[in-house]
Amino acid sequence: MSCAFTLLQSPVGTLTLVARGECLAAVLWEQERENRVRLGALHRDDQHPTLREKARQLGEYFAGQRQRFDLKLDFTGTVFQRQVWAALLSIPFGQTRSYRDIAQQIGHPSAVRAVGAANGRNPISIIAPCHRVIGASGSLTGFAGGLPAKQYLLGLEGRQSLALAF
Repeated sequence: MSCAFTLLQSPVGTLTLVARGECLAAVLWEQERENRVRLGALHRDDQHPTLREKARQLGEYFAGQRQRFDLKLDFTGTVFQRQVWAALLSIPFGQTRSYRDIAQQIGHPSAVRAVGAANGRNPISIIAPCHRVIGASGSLTGFAGGLPAKQYLLGLEGRQSLALAF
């Protein structure tokens, strides 16, 4: 099945929203790394009802009017990756978790690096809030959208005290 996409201008750059049928399949970054998310054939459809709704909800989030998303999601990945991404969805707005916290939550306490790798391949950024995962020291580490975008999103959610780690 081919996927429809549209572009959304946001405070963190131009986002590409991708739908597979009625489900959101991806939120991609302006400077997206090639093959980070595999989707297959894409066609632009700015009138796609699923994408219009997703764009509306993201707009409300960026305006500070939405803390939870009401969207059907279509994650494509390994069983382990889908476990990690499901754990991301459980992190409340304005809170953070470490990679170790996620590894323990999914029952793989020694898989901290694998959790980091799965987090880095999260196809549905912002909605599945990989930006809420931080280093054990509380520092900001790796993010597909770039660390400034991660810092912006956490600031939007009231977590301005976190520092960038370089």
